[in-house]
Amino acid sequence: QGSCVIDVGINAVVDNEGKHKLVGDVDFDSLKEVTSYITPVPGGVGPVTTMMLLTNLIKAVKGEDSKQQTV
Repeated sequence: QGSCVIDVGINAVVDNEGKHKLVGDVDFDSLKEVTSYITPVPGGVGPVTTMMLLTNLIKAVKGEDSKQQTV
């Protein structure tokens, strides 16, 4: 108890019914009862990752990188 598991892995697998689904690297079902917090896959950190990528893309296009150096 008291632990936080952040699952950033994403894998496509085939379930018992032959359907494709997305899962993380963590066995969610076995950990959900023994951790205080756990991120689901899909729907966990994916939206945050997407927003950070878009934010960085916009900054790059605008040339807002304060560490940018020219050669």
